[in-house]
Amino acid sequence: MTSSLPAIRSAVRPWLEKFEAGDRVLVAVSGGADSLALAYALSVEAKKLAIKVEAVTVDHQLQSISADQATKVVQQMLSLDITTTIEKVVVNITEGLEASARAARYEALLKAQVRTGAVAVFLGHTHNDQAEGVLLGLARGSGTRSLSAMAPHNGIYIRPLLAITRSETESVCAEVGLTPWSDPHNQDTTYARVRVRMQALPALEAAIGPGISHALVRSAELLRQDADALDEWAEREAALLDLSDLECNHLAQLPKAIRSRIIRMAIYAAGAPSGSVSAEHVSAVEALITAWNGQAEAHVPGGVKVGRFSGRLSLLHH
Repeated sequence: MTSSLPAIRSAVRPWLEKFEAGDRVLVAVSGGADSLALAYALSVEAKKLAIKVEAVTVDHQLQSISADQATKVVQQMLSLDITTTIEKVVVNITEGLEASARAARYEALLKAQVRTGAVAVFLGHTHNDQAEGVLLGLARGSGTRSLSAMAPHNGIYIRPLLAITRSETESVCAEVGLTPWSDPHNQDTTYARVRVRMQALPALEAAIGPGISHALVRSAELLRQDADALDEWAEREAALLDLSDLECNHLAQLPKAIRSRIIRMAIYAAGAPSGSVSAEHVSAVEALITAWNGQAEAHVPGGVKVGRFSGRLSLLHH
């Protein structure tokens, strides 16, 4: 059988080469095959560059065995000569278990990065995660940015394994003697992502033919390029405007893809909480510009009101 080790080490190396000797990087390790394989590759490649690797494992405290699992991660990381910190978090369920756990996890990772002074946090998302994410985005009727899935590099976060499959990470673990943990949540079909993984993608493969995951990921990469270009255009346009007082005629002449982005920027600039603006909120404001018939103000998150007065959009925070 062909070894997957060269592919995973080659995926990690270019990212580490961006840093300086003596730098410290963090790797988030859940104990699953993806993060274990990533930690292994980092442990090998970082040594050559004199970069220090530390691990962080987040104990969400959602299962009775979570503390034991965190301890097992620490032990496996020690076998790779990687020191590990356990970050215990309390998951406040505000928007579904998956999303709330993710928010708590990223908060813990950011805290660990600040505490250690790490220059980056490596995450073990794979090609499979990308395909699942694109399909979930399609199901939600999301826009270009959501369908473009995860970026390889976003702020402090680096995802070097987006071209590596889950079967390859499992193969690496078997080859180097690491024992992945199978999270029971990953088999629980009450979660949409699990249904996509276990039911939807296999059904699509059977109905359309093999390679659907690769096609989804390729589409995501193209959409990311489009989304980046549209975002850049909208940001250039917005820089010339007063986002609290927008001329409707000017906005109406812009392509809808640009106008909707400017509307989002304006709502957030007026005080809406990050991530709170939905397509429905944007549509309500869009109607004030392109379907004006004297309607009342649009109420959007964060106590922001958007009204049209004398051909201009006024955004007020109350």
